[in-house]
Order: sequence, then C-alpha cells, then structure tokens
Amino acid sequence: MGRMVNCVLLGTEAEGLDYAPYPGDLGKRIYDNVSRQAWQQWLAHQTMLINEYRLTPIEPKARKFLEEEMEKFFFGEGSTRPEGFVETE
Repeated sequence: MGRMVNCVLLGTEAEGLDYAPYPGDLGKRIYDNVSRQAWQQWLAHQTMLINEYRLTPIEPKARKFLEEEMEKFFFGEGSTRPEGFVETE
C-alpha cells in the first residue's frame, strides 16, 4: 500500500499516485489530492474526449482544452461529456 490521500473526486481516503502525472502546479495539486482510482477515471474520460472531439493531443489548442477539462474534472464543476455522447460497452 502506497501513500494515502484524501481524494477530492471520491471524497474518501484512498491510495495516492506515485508521482505527479502532469507538470506544474496542476500536477502538484493532482499528486496531493487525487487517488489512483480517480486518476484512472480521468484517463478514461480524457480518452473519450480525445475520441469524440477528434483531438490531436500534440496540438497546443487540444492540450490546453484537455488541461482545462482536467482542472474541471478534479477541482471544478466536473468535465462534461460531449453533447449526444452515448456510452457503449
């Protein structure tokens, strides 16, 4: 069992990440406040955003959009799904 954090997304104490998954202040806030489980939820949500909006993560505009969505997902009102998105199994 690794270090524990009070996860902002799950609202409970859970195992934290091993390292900051993103550079800068946002990465530090995620490292200090987000659990492994919540990070996995973000990665799934981010993949959906990339696919639905047909983003190219190397483009600065796409990276900025994903960073803003990440901030909202963990520390804001939450990142929303694209209009008309239907989850399939």
